[in-house]
Amino acid sequence: MSSLKDVAKLANVSLMTVSRAINTPERLRPETLEHVQAAIKQLNYVPDLSAKKVRGARATPNAIGVLALDTVTTPFSVDIALAIEETARAHGWHSFVINMFEHDNVDDIMNLLLSHRPAGVIYTTMGLRHVQVPKKLLTLPCVLANCESNHAPLASYIPDDQQGQYAGTQALLKAGYRQPLCLYLPHQRVASQRRRSGLEQACREQNVDPDTFTHLYMSDGDEHYRDIPGMVLANIRQGKPQFDSVICGNDRIAFMVYQTLLGQGIRIPQDVAVLGYDNMVGIGDLFLPPLSTVQLPHYDIGRLSALHIINGNSHCDTIKVNSPLLLRDSL
Repeated sequence: MSSLKDVAKLANVSLMTVSRAINTPERLRPETLEHVQAAIKQLNYVPDLSAKKVRGARATPNAIGVLALDTVTTPFSVDIALAIEETARAHGWHSFVINMFEHDNVDDIMNLLLSHRPAGVIYTTMGLRHVQVPKKLLTLPCVLANCESNHAPLASYIPDDQQGQYAGTQALLKAGYRQPLCLYLPHQRVASQRRRSGLEQACREQNVDPDTFTHLYMSDGDEHYRDIPGMVLANIRQGKPQFDSVICGNDRIAFMVYQTLLGQGIRIPQDVAVLGYDNMVGIGDLFLPPLSTVQLPHYDIGRLSALHIINGNSHCDTIKVNSPLLLRDSL
């Protein structure tokens, strides 16, 4: 790989002149700048970012650091990171991602992130949750995406889970369903109670008593998706479901529900309607019939979080982003 010295030698200029051509081109005469840039192009030289920082650069111009807790390592919320990058590029910025896993030493990860000298940081998680924001992040403009903090005064952009479940339940009730089987995510999840509140709000507006529904919560841990068929079968007697619809905590639950119902010869939606949640990337249209679900607004969350940094917003509000209902053939 070519070095700064190689460029200086080919262009027959000093190292300082090459450095100025890269960092402050406006300080050079046009003909000198053109000469150095031609040498850079000929050698395919790539500036050494770490060396620039050692020489005293205070921040990487127009860079957003993304601290990603399980966000880009799962298929469920990758749209957040995609939206941040696309929004940054559209505004002449760029982003970089530092992944953090549950077992990582937080101080080590913070040092790695801050060593890149970002102009601002977006802390994002897979699955809405409360986070303990490392103190070092508070030294920079920082915003939370798909997560909240109970102790740090930071802006948060999160899904409006109550509104999303309200919209889905409202559509279910207006279609005439009155006996749903409700299969929620684990009770301790932040989204679970907010979604149940949305369900109950829709019921009250339709003069329907939600206490007459069967409400079941999945246990925490991915292995407990295997419990879903048993929950469904326990509410089928002599081949007849004791429910006319299933409200699912997410599309993965809906996938298990589909397999169970269809395996029992129960048709969707002719016998039982199914409503999902998440619009898991690339999956909704692959259900047969296609799954009606609520869109988690991950792309919009990423976009708004990036704009928060780019525009220099200073508010510390929690912004709930609309979660639209996607009606397909299962409802």
